[in-house]
Amino acid sequence: EVQLVESGGGLVQAGGSLRLSCAASGFTFDDYAIGWFRQAPGKEREGVSCISSSDGSTYYADSVKGRFTISSDNAKNTVYLQMNSLKPEDTAVYYCAAPCTVVAGTIYGPMELFGSWGQGTQVTVSS
Repeated sequence: EVQLVESGGGLVQAGGSLRLSCAASGFTFDDYAIGWFRQAPGKEREGVSCISSSDGSTYYADSVKGRFTISSDNAKNTVYLQMNSLKPEDTAVYYCAAPCTVVAGTIYGPMELFGSWGQGTQVTVSS
């Protein structure tokens, strides 16, 4: 059974940092790109970052470039999202998903039948 489990969310003041983790199981980790997505109340889900577990290529949404860093530890089947200089507008539920794809600079997650999503972790940034 494919599982993605996020952790690391919480409440932080603007300018602070958090590191999210996504632990993956049930599939060959190296074969897939894994991404982070977020959804704020009343807004559509947004692709934040995507990493290829095989070659380490990384992609970021313009809104987080220079502040967020995605990385993977293939030995632990875990993808991380280091979030620095957090802003109130980063407040959202953050999800990891596999596979992710990047088309014309936009990061997409899988359709339900063709991939997996985690349950999400809440990130709240206070001003």
